[in-house]
Amino acid sequence: MLRLVVLGNSGAVPAPGRVPSCFAIKSGNTFLFDCCEGAQRQMMKYRISYAKVNAIFFSHLHADHILGIFGLIQTMNLHDRTDELLLFGPHGIKELMGTVLSLRYLRPKFPVRIVEVTSSKRVFEDKLIRVSAFKVDHKVEALGYVIEEQPINKFYEKKAKDLGIKGKLFREIQDNGFVKIGRKKIKLEDVTYVKKGKRVVYTGDSLPCSAIERAAKDAELLVHDSTFADDSQSLAKKKYHSTARQAAESARKAKVKALLLTHFSNRYADLSVLLAEAKEVFPNVDIAEAGKEILI
Repeated sequence: MLRLVVLGNSGAVPAPGRVPSCFAIKSGNTFLFDCCEGAQRQMMKYRISYAKVNAIFFSHLHADHILGIFGLIQTMNLHDRTDELLLFGPHGIKELMGTVLSLRYLRPKFPVRIVEVTSSKRVFEDKLIRVSAFKVDHKVEALGYVIEEQPINKFYEKKAKDLGIKGKLFREIQDNGFVKIGRKKIKLEDVTYVKKGKRVVYTGDSLPCSAIERAAKDAELLVHDSTFADDSQSLAKKKYHSTARQAAESARKAKVKALLLTHFSNRYADLSVLLAEAKEVFPNVDIAEAGKEILI
């Protein structure tokens, strides 16, 4: 199960009571997607342990998406972290992070590995999840991310039981790949099928684009840039952002199960106008509000 927690939902300029867009996903370890200014405070507020952060995935290198990393690393220093921290991001992240983190007063006391993602590909996986990157359409080089549960083998229970598999034999066939019942050898693939993991897709900052629709095809949740209302579509295009309606159109085309709007311009004190516009196109949509938790 993936647990997504919204840490922030604002655009580049914070609004009263809102911090820039930032998300945590928990699945065994904790993973951050962008690290806005004040991220560690938001994590404390919503009970996300910064000690368990395994990796941070930056969509791009604009300040509102990266400023929180430096304070977070200092807090990790103060708590004597020893585990390696992984930082993923587009071209330029090694130079930026390497330069800043080499400064005496900001230097981490634990290993930090910086991974520059230069093409659309899988960038991380562990026993529970895998993360792939894809390029989006923003003013600078920028990435979106697909977060996917690892596929698992599921039993055809009736077929397995009809063949005599029961009790400890379920564990034995998983461990060995087969079991023998009498003279019959039953292979694991004879009684199981592969169940695909659930997927969350995060766009970062982007114009609507076909890359997002391809990456989000049939996903459980699409978290999409929704900086402006549709009457500001020309401004959105100029700034390389999306409107809420455009986000909803991407969700509809990709046939996702749910849409979460984020990265709101601070001109919108009331976000209901953005939600209403999106709902005209795609019904299962919600606003990313700080502290909101979604189980996938």
